[in-house]
Amino acid sequence: MLYGIDIEIVVAVAQCVTNKRISNQITSTPYMLKNYFKIALRNLLRNSVYSVINISGLSIGIACTILILLWVYDEVTYDRFQPKYDNLYQAWIKSHFDGTISSWTSGPQPLAEGIKNADTHVRNTVLVDWGGEHLLRVGDNRIVKQGHFVGKAFLEMFQFELIKGDAATVLDDPTSIVLTESAAKALFGDQDPINQLVNVSNFADLKVTGILKDIPRNSSFEFECLIPWDHNKKYAEWIKETENTWGEYSFQTFVELAPGTPSENVDKSISDILTKNGEDEMKREVFLYPMSRWRLHSSFKNGIEEGGLIDYVTGFTAIAAFIMIIACINFMNLSTARSERRAREVGIRKSVGSRRKEIVAQFLGESVLLSMFALLLAIVLVEIALPFYNTLVQKKLTLDFTSPLFWILSVSLVLFTGLLSGSYPAFYLSSFQPAAVLKGKITVGKTGVTPRKILVTLQFGFSIILISSTLIIQQQISHIKDRELGYQQNKLMMVDCTADLEKNYKAVKNELLNGNIATSVTKSQSPVTAIFSNNFVGWPGKPEDLKVLFTTLRVDYDYNKTMGTKITEGRDFSEEHKSDTAAVILNQAAIEVMGLKDPIGTQLDIWGDKFEVIGITENVLMGSLFQEVKPSFTVLRTESANFITIRLPDSKTIPESVKEVEKVTTKYNPAYPFDYTFADTEFAKKFTEINLISDLSNIFAFLAIFITGLGLFGLAAFTAEQRTKEIGIRKVLGATLSGIVVLISKDFSRMVIIAFLIAAPLAWWMMNEFLERYSYRIEVPLWVLLASGAIALLFALVIVSTQALRAGRRNPAQSLRNE
Repeated sequence: MLYGIDIEIVVAVAQCVTNKRISNQITSTPYMLKNYFKIALRNLLRNSVYSVINISGLSIGIACTILILLWVYDEVTYDRFQPKYDNLYQAWIKSHFDGTISSWTSGPQPLAEGIKNADTHVRNTVLVDWGGEHLLRVGDNRIVKQGHFVGKAFLEMFQFELIKGDAATVLDDPTSIVLTESAAKALFGDQDPINQLVNVSNFADLKVTGILKDIPRNSSFEFECLIPWDHNKKYAEWIKETENTWGEYSFQTFVELAPGTPSENVDKSISDILTKNGEDEMKREVFLYPMSRWRLHSSFKNGIEEGGLIDYVTGFTAIAAFIMIIACINFMNLSTARSERRAREVGIRKSVGSRRKEIVAQFLGESVLLSMFALLLAIVLVEIALPFYNTLVQKKLTLDFTSPLFWILSVSLVLFTGLLSGSYPAFYLSSFQPAAVLKGKITVGKTGVTPRKILVTLQFGFSIILISSTLIIQQQISHIKDRELGYQQNKLMMVDCTADLEKNYKAVKNELLNGNIATSVTKSQSPVTAIFSNNFVGWPGKPEDLKVLFTTLRVDYDYNKTMGTKITEGRDFSEEHKSDTAAVILNQAAIEVMGLKDPIGTQLDIWGDKFEVIGITENVLMGSLFQEVKPSFTVLRTESANFITIRLPDSKTIPESVKEVEKVTTKYNPAYPFDYTFADTEFAKKFTEINLISDLSNIFAFLAIFITGLGLFGLAAFTAEQRTKEIGIRKVLGATLSGIVVLISKDFSRMVIIAFLIAAPLAWWMMNEFLERYSYRIEVPLWVLLASGAIALLFALVIVSTQALRAGRRNPAQSLRNE
């Protein structure tokens, strides 16, 4: 080194001046590129600490970006493997009532055929149920798999890959079944399953007519078996009864349009189809909702599409951008801060004829090289993190190295990161005047201080927004978890009510109670953690134009006792009152909607019959955690149910109770493998989405702050190094160590405070927009914004202070030796 200049450059320049042939050789592109690469590599090795900081920051930033974009890509490519992706729709219904417009996907059975006949642009329609678990048995092999009852045209419209069978005919026979490859393997092993019989739900033997390749995880449909709709219609009584009923909204209808057909044109043909078929007590409109919107956009408010998962996709894409910008800012700051070391190099190059664009190209090339190293390290980090990340996001994301798209994106990311990160240093360094540099009159550190301050302020602004967002999401989750449930979750066990358990229900209940296995047992159409049905109710004094949907619970005796729901007025259903089959119990929200002052004994109109109010319960949180509890009514229906709910005793451990329940239910239900769940477990699933958002926010906010800290550490170390002589003089004149720490920390503290003043209002606005989707929500607390600023300030002070202390403890005699 000669005054901080690479000696190879001096030799090359000298040869260039004295030898035209060598000059031509040096200025040739291969030689220049080789020379640039050697200089870049030597600079990286010579400044190893700063190189590690730069590459680490960039690699973590790129790794975070890759992980986020893998998740985003998986979400935005949902269902895109379908060949007819652009032509597939679901029939939705908009209903006008209670002053608002509600949108839902369930419709009547005749709707599919009605839409098919309404417009010539409709290629096909198909009915699909909501899916459920089916017991599949072959010999001694028993498995429970998710499946759908579907119309004949299902596999012609939704072209899942068939390994065996013809999509056009595979569902024609009502006694057929289509299995996925994994389900067939579990049942038949290595045997050919085609034309083999599978017993379904211990009820009917169905012939295997087709084998599907396992359904991709990013599919709106998740199933392992398909059963023809005609089989459902043949054996399920209520399906037969509602085949031509327009008032039973219990089914999904999917539509295929001719290619290039605007769905709006078909909407005009089908909009009033329900009204034309007698559904005229309120305004209802049918419209087609495209497959391209199902995953990310299917959230409606007052009849208008309003957000959905796309909000999270957009949010995390923004976080990825924030992290990359923070990482790039680190590179810019450290490169410009250390530019004095290379100022003379630039001066000599320019003095012997190097043009500015060549110098810019050199420094941009070095930046791209650094970005390439960071990308390679980032790929290693991503491969290490993917197993844990997949567990967190519940996906199977991978890096596909064989995909041209992967390499296109990788090269684009390297170029983008390298050019963005190196742009400011390149243009900044290349602007130096050679005469001033070689005379030693340039002070690079001071010249670049203002842009560096702006960039550091920007970094901390992003960090404060991420910290605030994370804390506010945590507050919203805590707010939800603190809600009154209206029932007791603890030791509340739920078992699917199969046909055998339904038939032997009284025996099962008595054996559980008499054996001290349960303290209470009941059955119901829906679990306490979900809403399966809604209906309209009439009451005395109800305005004619007021239509309110009530959550509907069909239950057996002891429902409220088993759930631990408190009856605040009146009584519960009782076997002593035979008239309770025409009785109804309301929740508190229903009383508020109806405005009834003395509700007990009031006659209500439900399903065209009269029901007498016999009791009032507290509100029970069954639906969305983020919405207010809806008005509900409960009726006594002992004839059929989907779930048996068991209250386990406190005197026994859960594993003991589970074994005893299994023994009883298996006795009366031997065909099915024992399966159960707990109310608190099902309730926790409601937090899956927001917990995922919270966890991802926490992780990426921490990493963003860590990257910021890396850059701040390097910049603080360099600042302390640049002010070594100033610190030495101050110490000689009597400055204390604490005074020196304050001196160096003051500028950084000011930048964090400015960042807070800019970022806090922005974070407040962003989180208010985020919370608007929830009717049960918190207000953005001021203390969270203040705490975020305090955390960022404390973080900055800790990092800067360590470097200030290090500089302040140096012996001033050493730093002033050359003065």
